[in-house]
Amino acid sequence: MGETSTTVYRKPKMYRAMNYPAASSGVSQSSFPRRQESRHENWIPAFAGMTHTASCGESNPKRLKRLAPSMPRQPHLKRVLTKTRCLAWVLFVLAQVVFTAPVWAGGLFITEFGHPNMGVAGAGTSAVANDASTAFLNGAGMTRLKGNHLMVSGGLGYANVQFDPASDTGVGGDSGGQAGGPFPILGTFYVHSLTDDVKLGASLTSISGAKLDYTATWTGRFQNRSVELFTVTFNPEIAVRLNKWISVSAGLQVMYADLTLKVKGPPPPVSGTGQVKIDGDDITTGFDVGALFEVSERTRIGVKYVSKLQPDFSGDLRISGPGITVGSDTTITFPQSVGTSIYHEINDQFALLGTFDWEDWSAFQNINISVGSGGLKIPRNWQDTYKFAGGIHYRPSPRWLLQAGFAYDTSPWGASNRTPDMPIGRQIRYAVGVQHPVRENLTVGAQFVYVDLGDAKINNVAAGGLKGKYSSNDLFILAFNANWKL
Repeated sequence: MGETSTTVYRKPKMYRAMNYPAASSGVSQSSFPRRQESRHENWIPAFAGMTHTASCGESNPKRLKRLAPSMPRQPHLKRVLTKTRCLAWVLFVLAQVVFTAPVWAGGLFITEFGHPNMGVAGAGTSAVANDASTAFLNGAGMTRLKGNHLMVSGGLGYANVQFDPASDTGVGGDSGGQAGGPFPILGTFYVHSLTDDVKLGASLTSISGAKLDYTATWTGRFQNRSVELFTVTFNPEIAVRLNKWISVSAGLQVMYADLTLKVKGPPPPVSGTGQVKIDGDDITTGFDVGALFEVSERTRIGVKYVSKLQPDFSGDLRISGPGITVGSDTTITFPQSVGTSIYHEINDQFALLGTFDWEDWSAFQNINISVGSGGLKIPRNWQDTYKFAGGIHYRPSPRWLLQAGFAYDTSPWGASNRTPDMPIGRQIRYAVGVQHPVRENLTVGAQFVYVDLGDAKINNVAAGGLKGKYSSNDLFILAFNANWKL
C-alpha cells in the first residue's frame, strides 16, 4: 500500500535522474517546475524548496529505485527523493500523453435523448413546445401545455469510428480497429401545472457507456487507448407566462459524470511499455434561462441560455510501468451556449422549423490535471462552434405527423490540434421521425438520426506526430418515446 508524506526537499548539490527528454506533447512548459541541466544534457524537475503531498504505490520498490538510480546515502533524504522522483515520473508521463474529454462530451453536445425534436435534427428546439420534452429543451414552452404531462424515451446509438493512419505517421502500429460501439440513451421529462400561467418541470437524461476503444497496438496508443463516459443530468425548471405573448423560465442543472481514460505511456524513446489510467467522477451544477415569444397563433420564437459546467474528476491516476498510484483531479470545461429557434405553421399540414446555436468552446483552452502538489495544463486550443438547423413537419392526416431535418455544426479545431479521443470535425445531421396519437391521452413516436462527424484529419506534431484521417466516423441513433397527458 502507498503512504502519504508531506515534507520539504531542498535541492542537493547534484544528482542524476532518469533520461528525461524535453516534452514534445504540446504541454505548456510553464506548467512544470524550474528545470536544471545535468552533465548528460538531460533535464529534470528541480522541485527545490517545494512541499509535496503524494500517495504513490510502492508495492515494487525495485521499480521505484530504478526511477532514482543515484540517490544520496542519507536515509531521510533517500525517502524524500523517492517521493519526489515518484511525482516527477507522474508529471513526466502526463506531459508525454494527451488527455481530453471523450467525443461524447466535448465539442459535441449530444441532445438526442429520445425526444420528438430528434426527428428534425434539433431544428426549432426551443420553439416547438408541444409535449413534456420542452421541460428539457426550453422550459418557457411549458406554459403552452394544459394539465400535467409525462414523457419517457429511450434508444440505442452506435458509433462507427475507424482510423486510417498515414504512411508517415510518427509511431508504428495498426489502425486501431473499430473504436466505436453501441451506447444506450435514456430520458424522462415531466411538466406539472400549478396554474394556467405557472408551470413546474423536470428532466432526467443519461448517456450510458459512451466510449471509444482502440486496439492495444494501434498507432495512436500513446495519445489514447480508450475513453469511457457515464453521465446523468437532473434539470428542474419553473416557467411563468408574463402576458399573452411572452413566457420565461429558469432552471438548475445538476450533472453527475464518471470518466475513465487509458493510454499507453510513456511514449518512445523512454519505454512505451506501461499504461496510464485516469478515472474519476464529480457532481457539478449550472443553470439555464429561457424565453418563448408567441408572435402569432402560427409563429413562435424561443431563446435559451445554458451556463458553463466545469466538472472536476477527482479519482486516481495509475501508471502500470513503475507501479505508481496517486490521487488526481482532472478539470474539464463544458462551455456556455445560447440557442435561438423559430417555429412557423404555413397551414394545417406544413410547418417550418429553424435553429441557430452558439457554443463557447474557445473557453476550452486547457485540461488541468493535478497530482499532489504538482500539476500541468494540457492545451486544447478550441474554437467557438455554430449550429445551423432546418426542418419540416408534415401532417398527411390529423393523426399522423411526419418529420425531417438537417443540421450543420462547425468544427471546434483543425488537424494540427486534433487528437484521437475526440475524432470530430464539422458535423452534419440527417434526421427523420414520426408521431402518432394512439389514444386521447397518449402519443407515441420514433426518430432516427445519422450524424456524419467528418474525416477528422489529424496532423498533430505535438501528439507524437500522429497523422491520418478517419475512413469511418459516424453516429447512428434510433429512439422511441411516449407522452402521456395525465
